[in-house]
Amino acid sequence: MAKDTEKLIRQLSLISYLMAERRPVTAPEIRRDVEGYSAMNEDAFARRFYADRSELEALGIQLSVDKPLEGLAEQENYSLPPENFHLPAIEFSDSELAGLQTALSLLDGEFAYAEPLRLALQQISWGRPSPLQAPEQRSIALGITASAGGHDLSQRLAKIETAIFRRKTIVFDYYTMARDDLGTRRVDPYQLLFQGGQFYLVGRSHERDAIRVFRLSRIRGKVAYASKAEHDFQRPEEFDPRAYANRIQWQFGEPVGTAEIRIAGRIAWQIERHFGRYGSFRPATPDEGAPDDRVFETSYSDARQLVAWILGMGEHAHLIGPAELVSELNTRLELLVERNSGEEPELAPAIAPTPVAAGDGDSNGRREAAAIRPERFARLVTLASILIESGRAGRRIPVEEVCERLQISEQELAEDIGVLNVVNFGAGSYVLYAEVQPDGMIEVDPEAYGDSFARPARLLPVEAKALVAAIDLIGEYVPEGSLSSARRRVVDALGEDPIREGLQVATDQGDNAQIARTVSEAIRDERLLEIEYYKANEDRFSKREIEPYALMNGREGWYVVSYDPHADGVRHFRLDRIKSATPSERRFEPRPEVDPTADIEGWPRTGEVPASRRARVWISPERARWAREERSLVEELADGAVIVELSFAGVDWLVREVLKEAGDAAVLEPADARDAVRAAAQKLAAVA
Repeated sequence: MAKDTEKLIRQLSLISYLMAERRPVTAPEIRRDVEGYSAMNEDAFARRFYADRSELEALGIQLSVDKPLEGLAEQENYSLPPENFHLPAIEFSDSELAGLQTALSLLDGEFAYAEPLRLALQQISWGRPSPLQAPEQRSIALGITASAGGHDLSQRLAKIETAIFRRKTIVFDYYTMARDDLGTRRVDPYQLLFQGGQFYLVGRSHERDAIRVFRLSRIRGKVAYASKAEHDFQRPEEFDPRAYANRIQWQFGEPVGTAEIRIAGRIAWQIERHFGRYGSFRPATPDEGAPDDRVFETSYSDARQLVAWILGMGEHAHLIGPAELVSELNTRLELLVERNSGEEPELAPAIAPTPVAAGDGDSNGRREAAAIRPERFARLVTLASILIESGRAGRRIPVEEVCERLQISEQELAEDIGVLNVVNFGAGSYVLYAEVQPDGMIEVDPEAYGDSFARPARLLPVEAKALVAAIDLIGEYVPEGSLSSARRRVVDALGEDPIREGLQVATDQGDNAQIARTVSEAIRDERLLEIEYYKANEDRFSKREIEPYALMNGREGWYVVSYDPHADGVRHFRLDRIKSATPSERRFEPRPEVDPTADIEGWPRTGEVPASRRARVWISPERARWAREERSLVEELADGAVIVELSFAGVDWLVREVLKEAGDAAVLEPADARDAVRAAAQKLAAVA
């Protein structure tokens, strides 16, 4: 029998024995009565028992220890209070359960933590229909999920997740984009962060003796443990993962200054809603701007990133200071004008493209195998509860059903049943006896001592973080309303917020919660929705009355998929551009020809909108590395520059995209787009 299997039998037997005894017991009693310990000598038992206790404690299952006589380990008494193993009852409301059914079923198979999420749902929906068995929902669609994407990246994610849990230092080769450098990193992993469709590792870099952030897609090769020790480090108590989720690109790194940016009143509401958490806003003084203008003050670490963001807002943003940042902006405006002037520039010769490193796939790959496998311990506990429930109901359960619920093979199921059949066999306090029949059905004979496993066990750390991360990913956008109340109930039951121990989902899509709730309610009630919408391409506001069908996310944010009677067609409206939304008293009859998810495999995931025109855009050698990672290249040039192709429906959109490259991009063709970029840059330079 494999050592891991022996360990699982011991640990499950220990739980079963302590829960069955309902009294403190001594170490000699445990050695005598618990399956797996009796054949050991005293020294071996002491080591194994200590290791098993430590592992159970790491899983959130803590034994109580009484020490009647100080210093005599053999006189210590051990017990397992029910509250240390069982999950406190979580009384979800019907609307919360409906929200979980809608939101979490969407992530099944498209979430790096899908398997532990499945087990968590089994526990929290105890005695009620599992959210994963709910009918398919069509009122929400996901273009971006927390899917690892790609075999290599999935393996890295799984290894890092385990290293965080076990406090193991890891070693890997890392490509640093800013320095164009590949080097070995030795890191104490503290936290995983999912942001903007990518997974990041936050940890202490030994080379820098400081906390650094590493993008998993830039790790090359395998991730390895630095030592064979059981634990290598302890995470500092003062570490707060939220500090790394609440930063934006220009704030990555040590702050070098604070910028003041005047935002035109026309879009100030949008910028404040979307970026307010990255700084503070105040009214503009008379010498700074118009009465309804606002001044945004934000710290920055990367001047270029902040300047690029400012330029992307065009004439609606004006940099006030500091002087060195204003100088940077002016220099980049000069570059924009120069590189987009005259005829198409003479380019360096094209070269053969650089091969992409194996396994560096898009982090939004679809339906990959789940990256994070839950501990087998968690699967066995969940399987025990399923089998006991079936046995006590006097019904046989199909093998196919159990395999589907736990996403395991028939061979894995047979092995797991074999383990459960011998839990505490030696002490007589069996948990259950189950047997797979020739007709593919499982017959179960539950034992009286199986009571411990006939109630939901505590969510193990990886299950808890999977559940809360899933809620954080889409919890504000379910038609039943925000899942924030369900999240609070889960955290209260656990006694702590799981994001402090492993995975945090950060949103960089702005604070659209109120708009999302209003839209969700209109979708649910099939009510017409009146919106005031800012169309950035045309820099104008319009009022629409739409039929809302679904919420859908994509690379640039969340959208409401609707039918616009005025335009006589399906339209997508970005939530962060909806200034106000008011449900009408009038209802609408859903149109059978409207498919809210028809576009989900297209632009929401690729970022490329359907268009009739394409532009060839030159990217400077200094920014080519980022272009290789984010864009589809059509040519690589001998001087290190690259050429990308962008699809566009309107020239205004393309102009903003090139302005956001802050002088490191130039339109080669079409000519009218090149002229438009130059004119926009000249206009901005005139007032800078």
